[in-house]
Amino acid sequence: MSDEIELPVIVDGDEHTRTFVFAHGAGAGKDHEFMQDVAKGLSDNGIRVVRFDFPYMAKRAIDGKRRPPDRAPKLLEAYAKIIEQQQGKVVIGGKSMGGRMASLSFEHDQVLGVACLGFPFHPPKKLDKFKGEHLADISKPTLILQGERDTFGNREEVSEYSLSDKVTVEWINDGDHSFSPRKRSGFTYEQNITFTVERLTSFINHCFDNQEQG
Repeated sequence: MSDEIELPVIVDGDEHTRTFVFAHGAGAGKDHEFMQDVAKGLSDNGIRVVRFDFPYMAKRAIDGKRRPPDRAPKLLEAYAKIIEQQQGKVVIGGKSMGGRMASLSFEHDQVLGVACLGFPFHPPKKLDKFKGEHLADISKPTLILQGERDTFGNREEVSEYSLSDKVTVEWINDGDHSFSPRKRSGFTYEQNITFTVERLTSFINHCFDNQEQG
């Protein structure tokens, strides 16, 4: 990898269980509360979770300087490197940008399926800047968990998009891009994270079950 830097990794769960490689979003790294909450829930359910920092975030951890995300080729190269460090097949995914990079990595031989948490279909208020064209052609099982109020793609907008029949979209009750609901909705962040973990656990296990049966 050009401008080589060690990619920090955190592993939650037992090395002998099914692995989910989990990438962070653009603005916060592998240690963000959302990443921790989901990883803990999955590991409690028997899923091994590998969290890592993309190169620009790893550099921030070293010198404290905020940087924009690396360009997609460098992000994808880093993602492939982490996948290839794992033994055998994996399910991959991520929060926002990390989920988009996962969905662009679906063809990797080790990948059984993809899970995107808060997919960034477009920048807020810029519906013409669509970033999900490849989702019409994705050929491996893909789960998108999306907040109903997500400004990067809400329920009404996403219903109009052309998605592969391999893609399942499930909605987080009154969730924003971080799955947080409004207080008046009657839902809580904790409930939404619990739902997220339940659906991810089921999806990951389904991907591995299908591979073992095949």
